[in-house]
Amino acid sequence: MKALITGVAGFIGSHLAERLLGAGHEVAGIDNFLDNYPRSFKERNLAELAGQKRFRFIEEDLLRCDLTALLRGVTHVFHLAGQPGVRASWGREFARYTENNIAATQLLLEAAKGLALEKFVYASTSSVYGDTDDLPMREDGLTRPVSPYGATKLAAEHLCHLYCKAFGVPTVALRFFTVYGPRQRPDMFFHLFMRALRRGEEVPLFDDGEQTRDFTFCQDIVDGIVAAGEYPGRGEVFNLGGGSEVSLLEAIALAEKIAGKKARLRRLDRQKGDVRHTRARLDQARAKLDYHPKIALAQGLESEWRWICSGAD
Repeated sequence: MKALITGVAGFIGSHLAERLLGAGHEVAGIDNFLDNYPRSFKERNLAELAGQKRFRFIEEDLLRCDLTALLRGVTHVFHLAGQPGVRASWGREFARYTENNIAATQLLLEAAKGLALEKFVYASTSSVYGDTDDLPMREDGLTRPVSPYGATKLAAEHLCHLYCKAFGVPTVALRFFTVYGPRQRPDMFFHLFMRALRRGEEVPLFDDGEQTRDFTFCQDIVDGIVAAGEYPGRGEVFNLGGGSEVSLLEAIALAEKIAGKKARLRRLDRQKGDVRHTRARLDQARAKLDYHPKIALAQGLESEWRWICSGAD
């Protein structure tokens, strides 16, 4: 495999690069170091990759680089790059989401036309489902995002489908459910919570804490991404979740037990774009990708807590 990973300096991208290199594959990684969080975090993510003979890093913007040259000789594209975050996607910031989530994906798909790609894997999100009571969320269910972020990710999913049908680009879209673990983005809940817990600081808790999430450990997500890269089918969408639905208050109690500390919670109102519940139906991923999440929430949170305590935050 000669893989291209977009967003390679990110949380999931760096884990994926390490997995592929460990399996003996060649990896080219591209990242634009978007300013959604400090560059220093992303540079640390790349530390384990630096100097590896089968890894090449390109600091470029997908919207402006030579995509034909970038894709030359590539067999697999793992398109993880994008503008993340539900709460930041409103108002004037929306232009960044349309550029980095929709336009960049379209340009990459356009450049992939006619190439001998084996797979184009697109990283989508459970946010495409919106705030629904139709649980567990299933791939053929209603998609009605309640955030601009979710709308842009769904639009890019549709582009993958279009380019597969019209031009034969071998796309597979994966809907990630609340990924956590070491290297998690500093704006995501467990990173925020554990950093504050370690420092004895107040932790913001939006809504009443009874909202639930299907938390998915980063290495389980990487398992699903790699499986999608090897999947012979195309034009399909799969959920990748952790296999259980847990309330935020339950997750907080578990993290407190692991840390041996009690959190100082500051209650805040529910934010626009937040959904009440998520739970992934995994039947399709199990049947077609042999996807079986292995890491329980307690084990995964212990791993993230050790990472936080190592000073990585």
